[in-house]
Amino acid sequence: MKIKRIGVAAIALAAAGALALSGCSTSNEPAAPEGDSSAIITTNGSEPQNPLIPTNTNETGGGKILDSIFAGLIYYDAEGKPVNDMAESIETEDSQTYTITIKEGQEFTNGEPVTAESFVKAWNYGAALDNAQLSSYFFESIEGFSYDENVEEMSGLEVVDERTFEVTLKQPESDFPLRLGYSAYYPLPEAAWEDLEAFGENPIGNGPYKLAEEGAWKHNERIDLVKNEDYQGGRQAANGGLEIIFYATQDAAYADLQGGNLDIIDAIPDSALATYEDEFGDRSVSQAAAIFQSFVVPDRLPHFGGEEGKLRRAAISHAINREEITDVIFSGTRTPAKDFTSPVIDGYSEDIPGAEVLEYDPERAVELWEEANALSPWEGSFQIGYNADGGHQAWVDAVANQIKNELGIDATGAPYPTFAEFRTSITDRAIQTAFRTGWQADYPSLSNFLAPLYQTGAGSNDGDYSNPEFDQLMADGLGATDVEEGIEKFQQAQEILFEDLPAIPLWYSTVNGAWGEQVENVEFGWNSVPLYYQVTKSEE
Repeated sequence: MKIKRIGVAAIALAAAGALALSGCSTSNEPAAPEGDSSAIITTNGSEPQNPLIPTNTNETGGGKILDSIFAGLIYYDAEGKPVNDMAESIETEDSQTYTITIKEGQEFTNGEPVTAESFVKAWNYGAALDNAQLSSYFFESIEGFSYDENVEEMSGLEVVDERTFEVTLKQPESDFPLRLGYSAYYPLPEAAWEDLEAFGENPIGNGPYKLAEEGAWKHNERIDLVKNEDYQGGRQAANGGLEIIFYATQDAAYADLQGGNLDIIDAIPDSALATYEDEFGDRSVSQAAAIFQSFVVPDRLPHFGGEEGKLRRAAISHAINREEITDVIFSGTRTPAKDFTSPVIDGYSEDIPGAEVLEYDPERAVELWEEANALSPWEGSFQIGYNADGGHQAWVDAVANQIKNELGIDATGAPYPTFAEFRTSITDRAIQTAFRTGWQADYPSLSNFLAPLYQTGAGSNDGDYSNPEFDQLMADGLGATDVEEGIEKFQQAQEILFEDLPAIPLWYSTVNGAWGEQVENVEFGWNSVPLYYQVTKSEE
């Protein structure tokens, strides 16, 4: 949906006989700050790819909205630590069967109670094969989930009573509770099932905000949210609502911030990266975030299948001077990638065997390209698709030029006007070029950077990569009850990724943002998203 160091390991919640997340309180939450409690906070965003259904939203434009209008079992604080939201307790004796109890008196904004059934029905819908939800992968661990046949009700989900349900996994997985703050696990009211597509245009949530009115989502323009006065969780809004504006370019959003027409921006255009901190001073931020950037070259493209494809991907990777691009294009606000995850996640390592494929080595690049040509002579051009509204042109052009110069082939960028159009072309497998990809962590875990993107059949596996050995190592890592054992499996899985390069790692992002003079208490979270609910704004 993306800082300070995250203190929750990928699988550090294992403890037989312990209460996982039970009794997690909000006692450390800051006191409600002062300000105009009716003031609307304006910020930048992007048009969601799809109607706002939690299990069918796996991109940042829609995710930013969903996280504001829904509340899951837990949420993550600024440092990525889990805090109970709708959950009163999440208990397990064996890390395989979890008993989840919902807090009493929780409601959706239409007055319906938030019950165990609200979660179970939404999860079953999201997991069912026939419903083709983009985030169905997130239910794979639950007993009864299937990629091969439609399962309307997973055997591993059981409603015990109105406020209690039980989740049985296929194997012990100690980090399961840590995932439950992600939007795929949000509940849905009964009203959603009357017409789910229509619901997605005017969703009814249970979070700190709600849609201002029916039709508040003005497509390709903005969405208007107001405070949900009935929300009882730890993310109580200190303001009157959010206006999320869908800008065509980052430069346009930045200009509005400079002109006092926008309160908060969470992405600085390349043209201002070297100057924005001087301009905004203590109203700016540059901090590490759980964000990984790459581009995918699907093996379905000509010359990129099999052994030839492996050679060409490795050649392209060696042709890229990541240090130069992060310094010149991004003014040092990005860090060249050393793996497929993020340095802010526990278990990160720069010493995984095979990582040398990320080193800039023009001679090796040419050697590998010629080896591939011996199998099948190269013809045509190499293009990298990207969305023009996201500030990507400069780096895409730089990468393409490096590939062109080092390998002696025609290479260019291939822009799409909007993020929604770009993502739809990828989801529909209509795109016939390489394409830029990025991953903002859903929850603070090494596995979250790996399994959703590269595991066979995963919803965000845009290149349709499949390697049974990788899949098994991921399953072994998730099933490990020892933290270090799990990390070791995830690192071994990355060794396979370095051989196959289903994505070509580029760099890790920082969150670069700024805000206007009228707002205070602005804090950016572990995943780069501002904690909008705690922002205050002075009266006009």
